[in-house]
Amino acid sequence: MAVEVTLPELGESVTEGTVSRWLKQVGDTVATDEPLLEISTDKVDTEIPSPAAGTLLEIRANEDDTVEVGAILAVIGEESEAQGGGAPSEPAPTQEAPTQEAPAQEAEQAPAPQEAPEPEPTQEQAPVAETPQAETPAPSAESTAGSSDSAGTEVTLPELGESVTEGTVSRWLKQVGDTVATDEPLLEISTDKVDTEIPSPAAGTLLEIRAKEDETVQVGAVLAVIGDANAAPAPAPEAPAPAQAAPEPTPAPTPAPAAEQNPAPLVAPTPAPAVEAARPTAPAPSSDSDGPGYVTPLVRKLAAEHNVDLGSLQGTGVGGRIRKQDVLAAAEAAKAAAAAPADQPAAESPAPAAATASSVEPSALRGTTEKMTRLRKIIASRMVESLQTSAQLTTVVEVDLTLVSRLRAKVKDDFARREGVKLSYLPFLIKATVDALKVHPKLNATIDTEAEEIHYPATENVSIAVDTDKGLVVPVIKNAGDLSIAGLAKKVADLADRTRNNKLSPDDISGGTFTVTNTGSRGALIDTPIVNIPQVAILGTGALVKRPVVITDKVLGETIAIRDMMYLSLSYDHRLVDGADAARFLVTLKERLEEGDFGSEFGV
Repeated sequence: MAVEVTLPELGESVTEGTVSRWLKQVGDTVATDEPLLEISTDKVDTEIPSPAAGTLLEIRANEDDTVEVGAILAVIGEESEAQGGGAPSEPAPTQEAPTQEAPAQEAEQAPAPQEAPEPEPTQEQAPVAETPQAETPAPSAESTAGSSDSAGTEVTLPELGESVTEGTVSRWLKQVGDTVATDEPLLEISTDKVDTEIPSPAAGTLLEIRAKEDETVQVGAVLAVIGDANAAPAPAPEAPAPAQAAPEPTPAPTPAPAAEQNPAPLVAPTPAPAVEAARPTAPAPSSDSDGPGYVTPLVRKLAAEHNVDLGSLQGTGVGGRIRKQDVLAAAEAAKAAAAAPADQPAAESPAPAAATASSVEPSALRGTTEKMTRLRKIIASRMVESLQTSAQLTTVVEVDLTLVSRLRAKVKDDFARREGVKLSYLPFLIKATVDALKVHPKLNATIDTEAEEIHYPATENVSIAVDTDKGLVVPVIKNAGDLSIAGLAKKVADLADRTRNNKLSPDDISGGTFTVTNTGSRGALIDTPIVNIPQVAILGTGALVKRPVVITDKVLGETIAIRDMMYLSLSYDHRLVDGADAARFLVTLKERLEEGDFGSEFGV
């Protein structure tokens, strides 16, 4: 007996759907619950399963037809029943659509909403932070051997705030032998509350470095010794004697000091200063040297890894010091030059812009015309409707996520092993958002101007914008206010995966009360997102970048430190939310993130 396949109810307020494509054709054998076709509505794209096993006898709705809920889409029955039907002639126009749409299904593998903040900045620093360990011992050993404790002023780690008992040496801004002035920055220290520079307590010469880069020291520990430059040469020969026992009988050739530029200020042979002074004016011959002054072991190691000639660089740091950014910029420029076409004449090599442009593969869409997809038409209609319906504007704040970054770096590996998903920044941002929404319910409300009513939901259902090859899809994390960061991370991963693989149900994309869109995952700093009506607000999260900022320390007062910074932009419907309401919400969100008090969820 034949069974009719009808369009089921697909969610609240959904009254019709459009046939995207047929997965089965007339005459195909199907099993119970096997997908027959794909239906697209203004809220969801979903598959319609077969209600019975048998043969697809008839297709009543062609591809791109819009049908009402309850309408008959097809007929399933015994193969023998097809002989009297004659309806199989209808599907002919729909035969080609599946082959056109199939590549789009496979192309949905790439996008993911949360992978950016990842935080690309912290991952780049992780290997860099370890590299100095192989290089640092050389100058450290020479400095400790080449200076006595009896002469000079000790530089100690000061108290950097309440409950701060230790700090980690991020990098040295001065090297042994450098002349420093009183209050001139010597090194950078990182703690769990502040990143700051340690100034020199006296004028003189840096005679000794006691704490290596990446070394953690206690408050009050001696970091370095500042004193008279004349005090360094006297004890200096004692250390090199055993370390260079073999070469010492033949110290005359000048190449030896040139190859050991870094220890030169301690040993103080006369050829070393001459070679060092010559390098800035003759950078080309110094490809194997350490380059100009103000070069830290970290920078030297980075330059070696990227085959960058330090002598050829113009430092952008204080006093012309070469920084990590200078080395990375030179490495990127070298990659761009290497990517130029092989037949490009050498005379044209100084045009990096042209070389980079010629290496870009043009898109196959250039010069073509295509029909708008159902999803793209829905997005276009909804965005225009949103702007025409609500009065929208955007407010932006800048948030310091340094403490969140440190916590995430500490627990992310163990979290991934325990929970089976990656820990990105997005769960932290959503957690802080729902906490702020509980305090500021206007941002979580809906407005009905016709009924002149405002509805405040009892839950926080956070929609997350997911970028796919077909377009933007916005699944919903239901009851997000009741979830931990681990629960949010799992929900984000699950919804993103099912979005990419077209496995969302109508319930997955309905009922949202507030939206978070992670435009920073593609590198954008600031966005002005459009409100997802009938919601009244949407939060855009920008890219996480390291920037020097002014912070206030309890001991040092105002100081400059390198922090992990992000812009948060809130677009809101001014019919319900005033500018002061938006500002109060963002301040609450900012304070929640900057205090970084999420450790209890990870047992730290």
